[in-house]
Amino acid sequence: MTQTSAPGFSVAGQANSAGYAGDVDAETAWKALESDPKAVLVDVRTQAEWNFVGVPDLAEIGKQAVLAQWQVFPTMTVNPGFVADVRAASPDPSAPIYFLCRSGARSKAAAMALTAEGYTACFNISNGFEGPHDGDRHRGTVDGWKARGLPWMQG
Repeated sequence: MTQTSAPGFSVAGQANSAGYAGDVDAETAWKALESDPKAVLVDVRTQAEWNFVGVPDLAEIGKQAVLAQWQVFPTMTVNPGFVADVRAASPDPSAPIYFLCRSGARSKAAAMALTAEGYTACFNISNGFEGPHDGDRHRGTVDGWKARGLPWMQG
């Protein structure tokens, strides 16, 4: 697996001083999900985002994304049940988990939280589902899961 990570991240996928295994782009996460039966995708966006923006569609590789809100809309407070939700969906703390949000910030926090709970291969999908804004301040066209043409469906 090719990993694009910031300085200090462990290429071997072990937690390090940054607090999680590292950053990967959406295509790298897709390839890992495709090739590793233990790999899990956790979409940490809100219910509203899943419903109105869409969700990754892993059906062609025989998987489903785990939908676990990191923050709860509309207050955007951290979901107190988040760790339990992920643990229920992925009880093996050594399984690679790829966390996805809109653009890579909430998913990084989620990867750090699960690493702190003893999970050893928590990755942040740094370009998220929609990526950064384009010149017209729209998301989903420059980078991220959608812009890279990975499978997704409208909620």
